Amino acid sequence: MTPRHLVLLRHAKAESPTGAADRDRPLSARGQTDAQAAGGWLATRHVPDLVLCSPAKRTRQTWHAVSTRLPAGAGPEVRYERRLYLAGPDDLLAMVREIDDGVHNVLVIGHNPALSELAFLLDPTGGLDSDGLRTCGLTVHAVPGAWPECGPRLAPVITTHTARGS
Repeated sequence: MTPRHLVLLRHAKAESPTGAADRDRPLSARGQTDAQAAGGWLATRHVPDLVLCSPAKRTRQTWHAVSTRLPAGAGPEVRYERRLYLAGPDDLLAMVREIDDGVHNVLVIGHNPALSELAFLLDPTGGLDSDGLRTCGLTVHAVPGAWPECGPRLAPVITTHTARGS
């Protein structure tokens, strides 16, 4: 069986403009640079086949910046999932279990605390940083079986990275 990887990416650093709804918060300049660095990191390690992205402005902008650094022709399927915006870890896991069998590398771009909680839930050792994912932080989980079989303590973290641009 071809290995499956689940990559969790917390959105990059966002601004908090006065009067803007949370859902409409844009990335900061640093966030844009960090998201591009995340794309460069992914390009040499785990190019996604499928991207599940929250529809919030900062997550969409994170994805667009990441995508600029992926190899030409990578062209993953991108789904902007409303459920991701306010999802808890169980909701995220349910979405992962719905992924088609032909997909091998999945990138989920969302929000804390749910992404950090999912990372802790999936890893059998629980050896992640207790502060959780920082902005533009990634965890890569190895999923040993089919997506519907993914569950608590069954998808170990194989690497982590916090992307920072220069």
